[in-house]
Formats: sequence, C-alpha cells, structure tokens
Amino acid sequence: MKRTTFSVVFFCKKTKLTKKGTAPIYARITTSGRSTEIYTQCRIEPEHWNQRLERCMLRDPVSTQINGILATYRTNILAAYDSLIKEGKTPDCFAIKHRLEHAAASSRMFLVEFSKYCDKRQREVGIRLTQLTANKYHRLLRYMTEYTREQYRKDDLPLDAIDYAYIDGLNTFMQTAHNCKNNGAVNLLCCLKNFILYAIRNEWIEKNPFRHYKMKIDKTNVKTPLTKSELDLLIRKQMPNDRLDRIRDVFVFCCLAGLAFTDTDHLRREHLSTDEQGTQWIHKPREKTAVMSRIPLLPYPIKLLDKYANDPELQVKGKLLPVPSNQKMNSHLKEIAAICNIGKNLTTHVARHSWATAA
Repeated sequence: MKRTTFSVVFFCKKTKLTKKGTAPIYARITTSGRSTEIYTQCRIEPEHWNQRLERCMLRDPVSTQINGILATYRTNILAAYDSLIKEGKTPDCFAIKHRLEHAAASSRMFLVEFSKYCDKRQREVGIRLTQLTANKYHRLLRYMTEYTREQYRKDDLPLDAIDYAYIDGLNTFMQTAHNCKNNGAVNLLCCLKNFILYAIRNEWIEKNPFRHYKMKIDKTNVKTPLTKSELDLLIRKQMPNDRLDRIRDVFVFCCLAGLAFTDTDHLRREHLSTDEQGTQWIHKPREKTAVMSRIPLLPYPIKLLDKYANDPELQVKGKLLPVPSNQKMNSHLKEIAAICNIGKNLTTHVARHSWATAA
C-alpha cells in the first residue's frame, strides 16, 4: 500500500492585504503532493509574522490569542487526519478539509446565525438597504422561529441541517399560518436565500438548499392602473367625510406626481423648488434606491399641496401631506373605490402604476 505523506503549514497570505494593512492566515494541508488551504479566520500585519516558527512574534493579548487559535487548528487537523485513518478512509487533504468544515458547520446554529445576520442588515440601513427591507429580515426570523418549534419541536437547528424540505415547509407555513400571499412569501424567502449565500461565502456550509427550489412569482396578480376617466371621477367625487377626503387627496397626488408611497410620506418643503420659467419641481432621492427624482409638478398636485400648507398638525410634523400608515391607506382606498364604483383593487402601489397613464 502506498504510504501517504502529510504536512501542515501555516502562512500569512500577503497577496490579500487589506486597506488596514492586515493579511489573512491560512493553513495549507498537503498529502502526497496535493494540497488545499483553509482560512483560519485570523488576520495579522505581515511584519509581525514569523514564517519559520509559524506564529505571531508579538506578545500582546491579541497576538497570544491568535497563536492559541493556530495551535487549536493544528490539533484539529491532526485529529481529523487520525480519525480518517481509524475509519479506514483515505486521509487526503480534501477529506481533512471537509471533515473540519463539516464540524464547524455542525457547531453553528441556524437561527442564531440568522439573528446575527438580521442585526448586520439593520446596521446597513441607509447605506445598502432601507429600513423596510431590514424589517423583513426580522419578520422572517419570527416566522422561522415559530415554524422550527412547531415542525421540528426544537428551538434551533444546525445550520447544515437546513435543506429543501425545510424551505418548502416554511413557504407553506407562512402562507397558511400567517396568511402570506405567494408573492409575499417568495419575497421573504429571498431574504433567507441571501443569508444562505452569505453562509456559503463564509464557508460555513457547502451545499445550497435553494439550488433546486423554484420560487415562482404570481404574475396574475398584476396591478391594474386607473384610466384617465377613472382618475377624473375620483378627483370630482364628493367624499362623505374628511377622513376619506384626505386619503383620496394623498392617492391622487401619488397618481399625478409618480411618487411611491414612502417617498410621498417623507416629502418635505426642502424637496420643492421653482425654476426660472416658474415651473415647480420635486427634487428628492428615492427612499428605495437613493436615485434622485426630478419631477415637474402639474397644477392639481400643486393645488393639493396648497390645500394642506397651513394644516397645524402637518406643520408640527414637517410634512406636506396627511399620509397615514400604508395599512390604513389601503383599507380606506377600498371604501373610496366602492363609493366611486371603480371595480379595481386600489392600493398605494396602484397610484405609481397609474402615473404613466394619467400624467
């Protein structure tokens, strides 16, 4: 039987130097002339690394901790090599790496790591994503916690235990227990998919449970915009009370200005300007993408802004329009649609779709 040669070398990879001047420390496992590398999760300034001793030369607490981690890594590599021999398996470098990574993945718990990822997303609000998007991750965490306890009778699962069956069952759970529509459930599953890809990039898991999972958007639930005649009817119709009148005004403003609901809610006086020709404009970055919107205002939206210019409640809040919560807005729009005999499902999102046909 051919004898297997085996060696472990720790080294500082200077080719991956960061802006802070630190480089990652890798372990290179070599067996019978074949080698593979494992990132130890440690970084060091290259000038503090002693390649002959394979350790950090400094004696401060951080360097001492790094040296301790590397010693533990070496012990774990030797243990993996020894266990493969005892099991009668070929102890090649790739089998050793797989054994080590599998042990690391098994020690990571799914909901614990996803909770940390939710906090990471929360810290990215205003930089990479909006507050509404960050809130979706925490909402998904709540649903997954309920589902795991109900379906698996456990508070958490190992990260590498998440498979196709878990995702499919979670999808069904969200649509039944929490009355999520198909597109809403798919939207939340995309958050989970982002986390899975994050875990793969960190080499916590190898297989992607979403690999064969099809997430189909229901394209039959298309937002039907208002026609010009329907919008004219909505503008002229006398509302039975002030509550619906204010909701109608906000909706019409969105239809004629093309602003999304959240952008209308956050519209402030500093976002308005007038050019040399006397045309009034909205100059405002979109909440979702931060792309600057440059929108010329039509006469009726200007009239609506003037209508609420002296509203004391809005002045205190610094707002230009009486925008309620999205849930209240959609609920009241159903009443307005019935009053106007408009056989369409009016929502805040329909307003933006109507802009193309009405403006």
